[in-house]
Amino acid sequence: MEQKNSSDGKKIMIVDDDAFLLNIYGTRFAKSGFVVNEFADSTAALEKIRNGFTPDILLLDVLMPAMNGLDMLEKLRTEKLLPETVTVIILTNQSDSAEITRGKSLGIDGYIIKATSIPSEVVDTVITLSQKHTKK
Repeated sequence: MEQKNSSDGKKIMIVDDDAFLLNIYGTRFAKSGFVVNEFADSTAALEKIRNGFTPDILLLDVLMPAMNGLDMLEKLRTEKLLPETVTVIILTNQSDSAEITRGKSLGIDGYIIKATSIPSEVVDTVITLSQKHTKK
């Protein structure tokens, strides 16, 4: 039986242009008790938040068409659309130190490299980072 930790009912927004991975992560998070909001387009995700949606956890890919995840996060911070209570995690294949540094400057709570993590590890890491963020 899967351990649900404190994920029950938490809203997670996953933003990734890879439909296959979006589906896999969405399914895994839903099975772990999350309310999942999937977006293949960062501009659509940004509009959802601008229209009043507030996730508990925001999971962002970096490389996406139109607007990358870090640019989206920068807009969210500039427009003050994300409360401090939101856990922000980058989930990407980009391991570039400049991207990691930029993410940290934007207040991310974690940086996960897709290629080195299986979906169940991603879920566990997100739960752990969310719990640490909540305790801050």
